[in-house]
Amino acid sequence: MASLALTSSLNLRCRPLSTPNFRPLTAPKSLRLTPRFKSPIKSSVTNSNDPLGEDQFQFTEPKPAIFLPAPKRAATTVASASSSPAVSPPPPQPWQGAAIKPLIASIAVGVILWFIPAPNGVSRIAWQLLSIFLATIVGIITQPLPLGAVALMGLGACVLTKTLTFAAAFSAFGDPIPWLIALAFFFARGFIKTGLGNRIAYQFVSLFGSSSLGLGYSLVFSEALLAPAIPSVSARAGGIFLPLVKSLCVACGSNVGDGTEEKLGSWLMLTCFQTSVISSSMFLTAMAANPLAANLTASTINMTIGWMDWAKAAIVPGLVSLIVVPLLLYIIYPPTVKSSPDAPKLAKEKLAKMGPMSKNEIIMAGTLLLTVGLWIFGSALSVDAVTAAILGLSVLLITGVVTWKECLAESVAWDTLTWFAALIAMAGYLNKYGLITWFSQSVVKFVGGLGLSWQLSFGILVLLYFYSHYFFASGAAHIGAMFTAFLSVASALGTPPYLGAVVLAFLSNLMGGITHYGIGSAPVFYGAGYVPLAKWWGYGFLISIVNLVIWLGVGGAWWKFLGLW
Repeated sequence: MASLALTSSLNLRCRPLSTPNFRPLTAPKSLRLTPRFKSPIKSSVTNSNDPLGEDQFQFTEPKPAIFLPAPKRAATTVASASSSPAVSPPPPQPWQGAAIKPLIASIAVGVILWFIPAPNGVSRIAWQLLSIFLATIVGIITQPLPLGAVALMGLGACVLTKTLTFAAAFSAFGDPIPWLIALAFFFARGFIKTGLGNRIAYQFVSLFGSSSLGLGYSLVFSEALLAPAIPSVSARAGGIFLPLVKSLCVACGSNVGDGTEEKLGSWLMLTCFQTSVISSSMFLTAMAANPLAANLTASTINMTIGWMDWAKAAIVPGLVSLIVVPLLLYIIYPPTVKSSPDAPKLAKEKLAKMGPMSKNEIIMAGTLLLTVGLWIFGSALSVDAVTAAILGLSVLLITGVVTWKECLAESVAWDTLTWFAALIAMAGYLNKYGLITWFSQSVVKFVGGLGLSWQLSFGILVLLYFYSHYFFASGAAHIGAMFTAFLSVASALGTPPYLGAVVLAFLSNLMGGITHYGIGSAPVFYGAGYVPLAKWWGYGFLISIVNLVIWLGVGGAWWKFLGLW
């Protein structure tokens, strides 16, 4: 052994020096870091037909590699087993369960309300369901676990305490709206995977991308133009604008999970959501529940709200809101990149590199046109929005543009489906158990006994009607439960009946902006992951005040001009 070591040593000393080899400085595979969790929005798919691959989303050029000389080899020696260091114990694994403090807070809310005696006129089972519902809402806000897990635990508590049967607790999984929202995420996957989303996004950037504000307004008014033709805000948001907005964000370097959310995505997602509730309030056919409000108006005060009547009353306050809300959010929640004069030029270069549309892009575009056409003319063909979306997804699956494995990998879609369906079920049974009726009657007695002028009385009714939407996961459910009672009381207190009807109808859309579950477009845009829940609720409350001021102030003057009061 000694002679072998001596020979190796002599060989090393006598070896001539060679020219250092230069090689790129790259990290060994064992040291390459990958994120633990994938972003729910940043697409992990690559376009096999697109020569740009993943680089198509970036406007920046790749940096050149750094070259350094290869290190010299050192002589190796064999150490004895006795001198090897002791193996250190592995570090303790971090806690993978629920966040304890938020979990205790949500449970405490439910337990405290559970043991408070129910008010007169409220059944015990309705009060128990309210305590579980509010505990679930607190859990969704504080997020001790992902939203779907919190909602599933809420349904489990309902079944465990015999407050709801299993069939009742999971009844909303047969509701079309949660499924329409989930299908929207599958469409978004195909939109991005094929590269069609990037192509359209670059077209928008080339036309309006010199400023973030201009880009936002182009999307806002595009959605408003489509609103009267597509009577589902969920379909408009999820099937058309969510994929487009996601592609725009990625194309401009704003992604979820890498700290660039506020570069553009946070402001753009929140702006598109808040303006979607405004456009829904501007036309009778812009939201599925609007005809219900018109029908209840006819049955309650024997007056008809036609399509043109609705649009004429809503057009002025609606346009003012569409202009003011994006600008206000731009000031209080601004994107970090406000102007990019080179963006249109770079977008045109990217479009040139993409070349002509691929086969999958053409299939995706044709499927989208088919689906949108069915959303527009579906009522004449007896095809509802979710059926049209399923038909469109079927085309994508058959042609291989989107695979079922990719649909299963869309965790955000399944998570959103779970928590939204759970809230719809609990909110629906709060109404069936009589809690909403009791609340409406209590409000009526309280406001009627104040002896105020009809203007002040109607103002109080409006605020109570508007902000009680925190307890609803559907505009249709809210209208069905409270519209008739509040309109009847407002008319009895001296409010001009037709004025009261149109105001409550408009607010039935605007109130959807206060939460991430109050209207069909809310879980779509919130599920993108760009805006934290606390900011979503906070800015939602602020924008609700702005909308009330615009619609009751500017709108009130406009309605006076129209002779509604």
